[in-house]
Amino acid sequence: MKQRFSNDINIRNKQASFNYELLEKFVAGISLMGTEIKSIREGKVSLQDGYCYFNNGECFVKGITITAYAQGTHYNHEAARERKLLLKKNEIKKLETKVEEKGLALVPTRLFINDRGFAKLEIALGRGKKLHDKRASIKEKDIKRELSRIKLS
Repeated sequence: MKQRFSNDINIRNKQASFNYELLEKFVAGISLMGTEIKSIREGKVSLQDGYCYFNNGECFVKGITITAYAQGTHYNHEAARERKLLLKKNEIKKLETKVEEKGLALVPTRLFINDRGFAKLEIALGRGKKLHDKRASIKEKDIKRELSRIKLS
């Protein structure tokens, strides 16, 4: 029997590594409401359209969808709200200056629960890939898949 709530949550954003060349990764805490952690533990999260932005020296993530908790009452959370990221001041300043450079974006790559039970978001500084870079990524995946098929037979 599978447990309803799990501590070994590891939700990945596969589109981020396909659309961006990931340069540097950071781990940030997330400011959550009461029922959001229960939905995360059930694994009902989508990082697909997420992006980070800065406002008044604070970092926020937008576009992440955490599905409303099924047993939640009128205190249930809004699924697609923006959430504050918990980073140190010097990390925020460093990221903010790098994002202002041409072509860099801050994208969420992974949501996980650490050993203390807190939800953490791994964000990456990425440069957008061109079409030919994406084709190269697809080609590499196909080659790896073919090699693994050859090794199995």
